[in-house]
Amino acid sequence: MIEAHSLTKRYGAKTAVDNIDFTVRPGLVTGFLGPNGAGKSTTMRMIIGLDRPSGGTVTVNGKPYAHHRDPLHQVGSLLDAKAVHSGRSARNHLLAIGATHRIGVRRVDEVIGLTGLESVARKRVHGYSLGMGQRLGLAAALLGDPATLILDEPVNGLDPEGVAWVRQLARQLAAEGRTVLLSSHLMSEMAQTADHLIILGRGRIVADASVSEIISVSGDSVTVRTSEPDRLAGLLRADGASVSSTGPDLLSISDLPAPRIAEVAAGAGVVIYELTPIRGSLEDAYLALTRDEVEYRTSRTVTEARR
Repeated sequence: MIEAHSLTKRYGAKTAVDNIDFTVRPGLVTGFLGPNGAGKSTTMRMIIGLDRPSGGTVTVNGKPYAHHRDPLHQVGSLLDAKAVHSGRSARNHLLAIGATHRIGVRRVDEVIGLTGLESVARKRVHGYSLGMGQRLGLAAALLGDPATLILDEPVNGLDPEGVAWVRQLARQLAAEGRTVLLSSHLMSEMAQTADHLIILGRGRIVADASVSEIISVSGDSVTVRTSEPDRLAGLLRADGASVSSTGPDLLSISDLPAPRIAEVAAGAGVVIYELTPIRGSLEDAYLALTRDEVEYRTSRTVTEARR
């Protein structure tokens, strides 16, 4: 379990993490989301003792990370897959890490097999692709068979098979009762992997809830195509719906289910050519929650930039 209380980190006049409280519970995959500059990486670094908090506390399995006598067995982390001596082989890199905790050759070979690195395990890391480097970082995180995993963008550079494997691995580890904190910018992948989400914006928590609760923020809608959009819009608004026009004959309707929309149209003799329920997505909910929390914002389209 990871617990943060009033956790704060300042760099001079800039507050990167601003007095946050959260709990990452065992048995769940907890997604850690936020725009660039939101404070995610800083928070993860404080969890594993790479940065010292300016205020507040954060503990892993009941203690600050630095107080654990066997940290590799407590926490496995992947924050920077490039943090490897490029002249070493993957196997020697893992053996060197394992030696600090008396982790032997058998476990090293196990994680090499688990992460699919058998064919390149004795090759020097400088020749690795981005995806192979990520697999090595995951192997190092798993080496101590830890109770808690902290993974920052673990699918970066992986092919579709690798992405699916990380998703399955994260869910399997959580099912075993471990604590899994997973950061990613891939909303579609997070929607399939995470059970719970913590979303940061400008160093503060803007959401801390289950995936389903957060998706509900975006709301469901219904797309309707009709020859009488103005008339149907008026009828539906009178029935309590929120209606917006998205095209000459298209309406986007919320706050009214599709069967009721069909009933209203049929009762008024309005012909409908299309009636499509649209479920809210995690991406829509995330963008809605972080709309005012983006530090780096793109203001021009590609076409505008070329002018």
